[in-house]
Formats: sequence, structure tokens, C-alpha cells
Amino acid sequence: MAAISAQAAVELAAQLDLDVDEVGICHACLSVVSFPLRAGDERETRRATNEFAPMLWDEGLEAPVRKALERARAAGVADADAAARDIEARGGRSITVKAIVRRLAADLWERSQGDLLRMGFKPWPPADRN
Repeated sequence: MAAISAQAAVELAAQLDLDVDEVGICHACLSVVSFPLRAGDERETRRATNEFAPMLWDEGLEAPVRKALERARAAGVADADAAARDIEARGGRSITVKAIVRRLAADLWERSQGDLLRMGFKPWPPADRN
């Protein structure tokens, strides 16, 4: 049984002190979740989240999430303890991390307004190429 419900994880993710530009993860990878999320394609959003959440966790999301959860626990935020147990048990495949990835994907889209360069993509051919 999950330590936290999917709805509680979504609500907690919205409250965590995490900034998409400061967590140090690949925006291009996160945009793979942003595009279907923005389009309202729940099936593809779920697939992309399941695929990329563990990679983003391993790439650098783990430390900022653990710190944000500790701050939330200290502040008495509801379900922060349950989320921490969920992460301990399942890491990047946890319900909590998936909710956080979806939230960060939505934040990325809002900040970039769909601008691919602001979402982490590089122009092709590279500008410095002769």
C-alpha cells in the first residue's frame, strides 16, 4: 500500500518550496512531460512521467526534493511525513516524485510559455558552427 495517496501527493507537490529553474534538472527532459500535460493528454502525460521521473530523480532532483520535504515536515505541512516514507520506499518511482515532476513540468511550461529554447533545447545548427 502506498504511504500517500495520489491526490495528497499532488496537493503536497504544489506546496513544496521547489523552483524549476533551481533544481538543476534537464529542462528538455522535463519538457517531454510538459508537452502532453499542456495538451491535456493524460495517458501520454502518465507515460512520460513514469519514464522520466526516475531519470530526473537520479539526475539531481533527489537532493532538492529531500530538502524541500524536510522544510515541509518542519513546518507541519500535511502529508509531508507520508511523502518522505513514499520516497524512501520507491525513490524516483514514488507517487510523490511523479507528482513533483508533473508540477515542475507545469511550472516549466508556464515560465517558458512553450519557447523551446527556454525549455532547454539548443538551436540547430549551433550558433558557433561555421
